[in-house]
Amino acid sequence: MPVYRDEAVVLRTHKLGEADRIVTMLTRAHGKVRAVAKGVRRTGSKFGARLEPFMVADVQLYEGRSLDIITQAESLGSYGALITADYGSYTAASVMVETADKLTESEGSLQQYLLLVGALRSLSRQEHGSHLTLNSYLLRAVSMAGWAPSFQDCARCGAVGEHSAMVVQLGGIVCDSCAAPGSPRLDAATIGLLSALLTGDWEHAAAAPERTQSQAAGVVAAYTQWHLGRGLRSLEHVAR
Repeated sequence: MPVYRDEAVVLRTHKLGEADRIVTMLTRAHGKVRAVAKGVRRTGSKFGARLEPFMVADVQLYEGRSLDIITQAESLGSYGALITADYGSYTAASVMVETADKLTESEGSLQQYLLLVGALRSLSRQEHGSHLTLNSYLLRAVSMAGWAPSFQDCARCGAVGEHSAMVVQLGGIVCDSCAAPGSPRLDAATIGLLSALLTGDWEHAAAAPERTQSQAAGVVAAYTQWHLGRGLRSLEHVAR
């Protein structure tokens, strides 16, 4: 059977039988892969801890009939323990891997892989607030998937100017002519923060007041879930 190697970040796992697990991974070159890790739930497993959610590993697999089989796993990024030790980081990472799972399929998605690994690394090191890292990741992930939001010009007609109406269905900020009656309005500080999160302007993002960060988080959650076409179950556990 064909054997291949790839770098992978573990998205989720499921028990299989008495000692095995099904591991869903986002790989660097092969997109999303579901594979069986045999015997990893036994105490003496050689690579069980390397195949937990949020871990990054160099894995060797061979192609099976329905699921591939993991034969080797070498740790590349041991982010799991550091992330799970902090509730904010853990819930943020849970939303990230759920989003990556919904956005990616079997085809390769190098940008999504690198974005997720970078976000998990940042969470494990607590480089920024967990909620800021999460919201920046979500905006970038949906942008890479083809749904880049507009936070400056009108998302519908392209009119240049300072607009305040937010319509997630139309792709972001829209002008008064395109906004439906009753469309929610955002203040300049919230729009500025959303732009900073999308572009990675961490100095601007960290300086935003808590109220502004909370408003931006609500916009990001609504925008992401609308374009995914489904809710994110793990999002309800994120500490606000």
